[in-house]
Amino acid sequence: MTKNTPLPQERVETHNTKRLDALQEDFTALGQTLARRGINIDNIKNKVAAFSVAIPSWGLATGGTRFGRFPIPGEPNTVFERVADCAVVQQLTRITPRVSTHFPWDTTSDPAALREFGADLGLGFDAVNSNTFQDQPGQEATYKFGSLTATSAKARDLAIAHNIDCIEVGQKLGAEALTVWIGDGTNFPGQQSFRDSFDRYVDAMKTIYAALPENWRVLMEHKLCEPAFYSTVIADWGVNLMAANELGPKAQCLVDLGHHAPNVNIEQIVAMLNRVGKLGGFHFNDSKYGDDDLDAGAINPHMLFLIFNELVEAERTNPAAFHPAYMIDESHNLTDPIESLIAAAEAIAGAYARALLVDRAELKASRNGNDVMMAFRALRTAYNVDVSPILAMARVEAGGAADPVVMFRESGYRAQKAAERKAATVAAGII
Repeated sequence: MTKNTPLPQERVETHNTKRLDALQEDFTALGQTLARRGINIDNIKNKVAAFSVAIPSWGLATGGTRFGRFPIPGEPNTVFERVADCAVVQQLTRITPRVSTHFPWDTTSDPAALREFGADLGLGFDAVNSNTFQDQPGQEATYKFGSLTATSAKARDLAIAHNIDCIEVGQKLGAEALTVWIGDGTNFPGQQSFRDSFDRYVDAMKTIYAALPENWRVLMEHKLCEPAFYSTVIADWGVNLMAANELGPKAQCLVDLGHHAPNVNIEQIVAMLNRVGKLGGFHFNDSKYGDDDLDAGAINPHMLFLIFNELVEAERTNPAAFHPAYMIDESHNLTDPIESLIAAAEAIAGAYARALLVDRAELKASRNGNDVMMAFRALRTAYNVDVSPILAMARVEAGGAADPVVMFRESGYRAQKAAERKAATVAAGII
């Protein structure tokens, strides 16, 4: 148990007591159903309880679009307030024990104090994220025409130095990975040489790679488009893999679920990157049209399940080498960010739990026998299971809430913070 909790733990226990009999009944009934298929529900519950996904610090404030942003009362204004809100999500879900920070948004003069503050709330720190897609006040060179790939050596050097600064701050926080995403690209044919831009990226990343501590990784994101719409330098997993291979074993590819062309088979990408040891991690979200950054599992929960099906297979194949970094990456434009993060964590854990229910022996036999329908049914049977009793029981046994969104609303936390915190301003032009 942590030294401090943002919500009174006795209130969580009271919330659970009212629901425990019904939960136990549902859990027992599901256990009996799964037992007929040879599945021990406690084994699944224990694996779910051991699962975790990081929270993005920037996800605790309401997001926005290029047209506008609509803040809600009680939003966090500092990194310490953002971490405090992350602790609420962790207290209620018990599967979000790490925070992923983004610099310079989360810049603090005392990273050691931030690390201690997080530890007191039961939180550690995950991968640190650099920002070279926005110019900062007083910046010596602009990223308007690129950062790590810019033709301007001054802009490239500035972007390299920022990433190295992120590594140094990350070490003080206890992180062990740097995530790099650049918005570099072009909006007009002929604007830049595709090859030269990529070469500049690799050369810049080599300097950053050399600054990595021994136990660190660099997780590189690809993205089809935005803010560049004619071409992006690291546009897809193939280009990303080329760069990672040139850099070395500590460089891996990060898959953001919204960074692909429509209808791309992301689960196949997962399998291929894992095959060559370059699957670094995930930014979980959902989308209908592009990089929408909607709540994970809100639009296409079946795809999320199919991705976890590949992840479970990958872990079974080579558990010693399997350690992807999982993080939620969403923009909460209409909902309370804490509630959306709770819902996303539950959706992600649910997809994992369903993937654990797949009869691997049946699936393999059907594949080998070219029995298409039975192979499909092996997946669909698992996907159709309501795993919510497993998730809830794992939470309750770990001290979390049986129904975390309801518990959050019962707590009055948002109203309390609205009274304590300075109101956020409405800002246009925030993506």
